[in-house]
Amino acid sequence: MNMSYKAAPENPDLSRYVYLRSLDEAELAELPEEALAQITNLNELVVVTNGEGQKLAIIEGHEAALAAAHAYELEPMSLH
Repeated sequence: MNMSYKAAPENPDLSRYVYLRSLDEAELAELPEEALAQITNLNELVVVTNGEGQKLAIIEGHEAALAAAHAYELEPMSLH
């Protein structure tokens, strides 16, 4: 796998960074049933948050979450 990294800017715009993480069970329980009915794999739900932890989106699939972040010109970071 060939991975390339960009040099970090001297004064990065931190508002452009979003964080991707798996949805936990408590968050899953809060979702409306009509939303859950449209999900094919609940284990693949990814939460996209800003730097302050505010949820911006819940997306099915890590690749889809990455694509959404890039579509809005955001820099995705993974949280474990």
